[in-house]
Amino acid sequence: MSALVRLTDVTKVYQGGLTGALNGVSLTVEKGEFTAIMGPSGSGKSTLLNLVAGLDWPTSGRVAVGGTDLGTLGEAGLARFRRNHIGFVFQFFYLLPNLTALENVLLPAQLKGTVATARARELFEQLGIDDVADRYPARLSGGQQQRVAIARALINQPTLLLADEPTGALDTHSGAHVMDLLVQLQRAGQTVLLVTHDAKLATRHAARVISVRDGKIVDDATLDTAERAAPEVLRVRSEEVSR
Repeated sequence: MSALVRLTDVTKVYQGGLTGALNGVSLTVEKGEFTAIMGPSGSGKSTLLNLVAGLDWPTSGRVAVGGTDLGTLGEAGLARFRRNHIGFVFQFFYLLPNLTALENVLLPAQLKGTVATARARELFEQLGIDDVADRYPARLSGGQQQRVAIARALINQPTLLLADEPTGALDTHSGAHVMDLLVQLQRAGQTVLLVTHDAKLATRHAARVISVRDGKIVDDATLDTAERAAPEVLRVRSEEVSR
């Protein structure tokens, strides 16, 4: 495998901040990995994800995705890069209410100037929502809306799929289904970078868990299948990375 994401000594300080939201963070994410970034509220994990997504710039340091230094791209260049290489799944779906599920999914492809109806239908079938394509978001359950959002994130065949607390607005059953879908996508070759505050969620599904606290990486663990499957090991690891 080769590094798809590389952060080198990245610091992010917001205006008026006395300390950085991120402080000298360096890490790599390999192509095809399912990596979880976890930590408490305010730890810097969402800031890290936004920098990888090109939604923000670091105060210092370098962020590269697929060998492209995002700091060398202007606003227009970053927008094109995100459209072509990044899929983003948010906690609160952000589906446009006046568009059907299918129209929401097709929108990024239309912005890119491509026709992707066949791919959208394929994604709907793969995600088990082919029967809701013509419904508006208000007529969808939370789990269905999130799967539509995942289809939208995948429509342009992104190099990297970013997920920021994708189960935070879902019930336990729907959240588990969404996580299973992300695992299936990774097994099919998709690189997934997940942000969560839930240690059990992270360790149960991701092969690698990076723990962030006070803007710094405090733990970086690769978990084997036995560790993720065994409840007693899961409990211990969850406690360790949450400290």
